[in-house]
Amino acid sequence: MRKQQAPSILTPRLSRRRFVTGLAAGSAAIGLNLQSSLSIASALGAKHKVQTTPQILTGNVFELNIGYQTVNFTGKQRIATTVNGMLPAPTLRWKEGETVTIRVRNNLSTDSSIHWHGMILPSNMDGVPGFSFAGIKPGDVYEYQFEVNQSGTYWYHSHSGFQEQTGLYGAIIIDPKEPDPVAFDRDHIVVLSDWTDEQPEDIYAKLKKMSHYYNRRERTTNDLLQDIKNKGVSRTWNDRRMWNQMRMSETDIADVTGETYTFLVNGMTPDEGFRALFNKGEKVRLRFINAAAMTIFDVRIPGLKMTVVASDGQNIEPVSIDEFRIGVAETYDVVVEPDSDSAYTIFAQSNDRTGFARAVLAADASLEADIPDMDYAPTLGHADMGMSMQGMDHSAMAMPMAAGANQSSMKSIDHSNMDHSSMNHSAMGKSKKSANQNTIDHAAMGHSMGQFSGSLGKAGFGTTSSISHAKTEFGPQVDMRAEIIQNGLADPGIGLRDHQQRYGRKVLTYADLRNLTPTIDRREPEREIQLHLTGNMSRYMWSMNGLSFSQAEPISLRYGERVRIVLVNDTMMTHPVHLHGVWSELETGDPNFIPRKHTIMVQPGSSVSYLVTADALGKWAYHCHLLYHMPGMMREVRIS
Repeated sequence: MRKQQAPSILTPRLSRRRFVTGLAAGSAAIGLNLQSSLSIASALGAKHKVQTTPQILTGNVFELNIGYQTVNFTGKQRIATTVNGMLPAPTLRWKEGETVTIRVRNNLSTDSSIHWHGMILPSNMDGVPGFSFAGIKPGDVYEYQFEVNQSGTYWYHSHSGFQEQTGLYGAIIIDPKEPDPVAFDRDHIVVLSDWTDEQPEDIYAKLKKMSHYYNRRERTTNDLLQDIKNKGVSRTWNDRRMWNQMRMSETDIADVTGETYTFLVNGMTPDEGFRALFNKGEKVRLRFINAAAMTIFDVRIPGLKMTVVASDGQNIEPVSIDEFRIGVAETYDVVVEPDSDSAYTIFAQSNDRTGFARAVLAADASLEADIPDMDYAPTLGHADMGMSMQGMDHSAMAMPMAAGANQSSMKSIDHSNMDHSSMNHSAMGKSKKSANQNTIDHAAMGHSMGQFSGSLGKAGFGTTSSISHAKTEFGPQVDMRAEIIQNGLADPGIGLRDHQQRYGRKVLTYADLRNLTPTIDRREPEREIQLHLTGNMSRYMWSMNGLSFSQAEPISLRYGERVRIVLVNDTMMTHPVHLHGVWSELETGDPNFIPRKHTIMVQPGSSVSYLVTADALGKWAYHCHLLYHMPGMMREVRIS
């Protein structure tokens, strides 16, 4: 039986700039295009009070209705895709060990679906159309049913078209059947997202025509003159020549920016400010979920230390930090202990610094907190291109570095301020092959991936194999290949690397993560798969090993085997990669307490490795979780 549970804290704050109106559900919505839906929704809908805390549904049986809804975040009415008329969708609160039944009705004019992100369940319940599930047709009902065999913070979203961008996402909180190892007095859900008044299809079309369409920080003549003043003509010329030959921009941090996005917390704009209350002396658990389509957030609470207690729903050894980066689809649970009857700003700035989402953690609903300035806008350096080392001749830059070295010992280096005047970049924009770029024919292995045998690195410590590029990476579909691979574990990321020194803020890295309980599968990997994240930025073409989803053969895993996957990022963008159905066990150097994640960020010009136990039969999606990268940067994984 489905039961609706009132949230513990409700602080009504209605903004004149935002309202949500109801659209008649059911068959009335079927067959309508979005423009006519907007007209009917405006006529039929009734204005209602904005809900400042996501609705929480508990129990074992749930009824979810996907439909259209008019919203206004910017002063303009637009159509959103919602669940039960809400954006975000209702929070589902489950209990570990119980079986849940969720009946999803599609009231849209197009197919829809719901994917239970991070949940370990049968493949036909995973909710990805075209794999082990056909999707939900307009007017149809699909019944999901599975046992909940984990606990923690997760989320759900559409896996159909661009519906995730238009509002179809919500939180999942699973209470453990055993006593929770995390001590807290109350918890709040913090769902981060990005909203645009544009149609997602229009955004994608613009990016395909001009990949930097939303970048309003391109270099100007004044920047060039300032560089000449600071660096001199020779060094400035070399730097500019390199970027021009690569047809890339050092300011391309995010594809879609605050130029079109309004950043939300629990469906509320920065002007409104979601409210989360506490009593002095309480331990407050904040469950952060990045449900954005394209935005990576950097999160801090000025005046409060945060203790990270869970990553992607899995408990970790507590880590005290001041700031953390949360990739699209990741979740982090933190505990804070406010020691005064005041207010604090939960501040989540986009990683390109073009906007922010914010909430207020307050002892009283009437209290406000200062909003901090955003940090400086970062720029890409040579290390982010997979190239570095002063004085290198890049005309012969095909010297791969053993990934094992970067996994265990190399520190990430920001070369953006290095003197590169003596570097030869003359061949950086070419696809010239060198002796070892063609040593392994990955295309002939039955799938478009590197697969290695022989002596493998020990479980938990990462690969000892060298980086090699498949033949499929050479061509107009790939505009760069990383050759000097950086450490993806200890790197806080672009725009965060100097925060300890500059601001005194400790930033979380993957190297800080240790599972709270011992590693379950202690076996060494039987084989190793190297997968390159590739693309052509100027053409907005994304792929893996140079092949798009439609071109690639499935990745085959044998049921029960232990495999190491090495992700190598050959692009200049950060990619959050999600493998459905099984855990991705991140190799951080401690084999006894390997952290389990469902989504792993890979920094530009970097690599990470993780172990997978292929214990879930079926067809599974494996993809970058940036929504507009997903059509190309995806694979099918078959476990049989």
